[in-house]
Amino acid sequence: MSKYEVVIGLEVHLELGTKTKIFCSCPTTFGDEPNTQVCPVCLGLPGVLPVLNKRALEFAVLTGLALNCEINSYSKFDRKNYFYPDLPKAYQISQFDFPVGKNGYLKIQSNGETRKIGINRVHLEEDAGKLIHSNDGLFSLVDYNRTGVPLVEIVSEPDLRSAEEARVFLEDLKKILLYTGVSDCKMEEGSLRCDANISVRLKGEAELGTKTELKNMNSFKAVQKGLEFEVERQIERLENGHRIVQETLRWDETKGETVTMRSKEEAHDYRYFPDPDLVPMEIGVMMVEKVKKELPELPLEKKERFVSQYCLSDYDAQVLTGTREMAVFFEECVKLFSEPKIVSNWVMGELSMHMNAAGLDFCTIKVTPEDLVEMLEMLKQGKISGKMAKDVLAEMFNSGKKAHQVVKEKGMEQISDQGVLEEIIQEVIKTNPGPVADYKAKKKKALGFLVGQVMKSTGGSANPQMVNEILRDKLKNV
Repeated sequence: MSKYEVVIGLEVHLELGTKTKIFCSCPTTFGDEPNTQVCPVCLGLPGVLPVLNKRALEFAVLTGLALNCEINSYSKFDRKNYFYPDLPKAYQISQFDFPVGKNGYLKIQSNGETRKIGINRVHLEEDAGKLIHSNDGLFSLVDYNRTGVPLVEIVSEPDLRSAEEARVFLEDLKKILLYTGVSDCKMEEGSLRCDANISVRLKGEAELGTKTELKNMNSFKAVQKGLEFEVERQIERLENGHRIVQETLRWDETKGETVTMRSKEEAHDYRYFPDPDLVPMEIGVMMVEKVKKELPELPLEKKERFVSQYCLSDYDAQVLTGTREMAVFFEECVKLFSEPKIVSNWVMGELSMHMNAAGLDFCTIKVTPEDLVEMLEMLKQGKISGKMAKDVLAEMFNSGKKAHQVVKEKGMEQISDQGVLEEIIQEVIKTNPGPVADYKAKKKKALGFLVGQVMKSTGGSANPQMVNEILRDKLKNV
């Protein structure tokens, strides 16, 4: 066992889903032509005055509440001074000593253990622009469309003890943020980005080791791989008698290693001071109570309720609450079809399989809860077999047709007429004396063959349960 303990803290930047920027009315649409969503305010031209977007503040409060934070009644904006080409003002409007939220926590489950990870703070700030570097490295272009897009920064306490825990924390955090609706959390579009502070120390020591910062990781896979590499690198240096240098790194996916970007800045390097153009904010009780009403049932509570209310397994409940939309779809079905386990199996199984193959989600599929339940009722009543049900659902998914339409158009209704089945079975017995003799000689496989012949002669539409019952009964008298 390693003699070292890993210490990881995360800083998550989240683009809020407001329609306009945090301090002006420019739109926040992703992917528009470069520099078409800019104005003097987001470019920081002389003489302009920022005006706070109220919805951005409400989203920050909602994020803080979802992460069990105390909401500061007094909060303010500060200028964080640094020069970078994508920051035209040479300072970023952020929050220093009075963030919107503080002292929260998030519960995660890793390796069968539930751990409470502290949330140090939740604060508001504006995003910077985006640099686009030429392939030959000779020049760079800058797109200021992203400048001024509202961000919430979520800073965890250094409570994470492995790269695996960090990944689980981020996955659970993303799930919560999607439930609240404050952001689309699209990591591929930069809506959710993560920096990580990593250090190692000898087990039992109280003092933290020298940390490095891993910047701008935009996938869970990159976070885990980058952290695993950095932990091993730090331990190797310490074992070889070297010291850890405090620096900012990036994860190079191609090389599979961390690469130095710059020496690490401290807070005093930024020369924070209160922004004189934005008055301090009073976040009153009434506003907090109003925002609290927007707080939905969160994933962990919903999962626990699904286990107790619907008697589902922990695994089923975990999958069904993976997204708010999936949980809603499931519950809408259960309101109409009171067999949760059957609904769970179809939602998690066949329906999810078609969705994954088509790259669709519960907001974009044609199958409604009412449609799925209609198909389940037909299956329960014996009008279609299990195999037919899968074919019916596939057609419903592709065409948007109702279950009864698909069954009628394809002539898929199951034969459950006792008289009709008896006639067919008598004929099968008559034309297959060999297998019948085998069955009488207690060769079990013979029954399966005879059932297969009945299904073949009915094009697979005979009710298999009735076929088995009638066939066994008829064979007694042969």
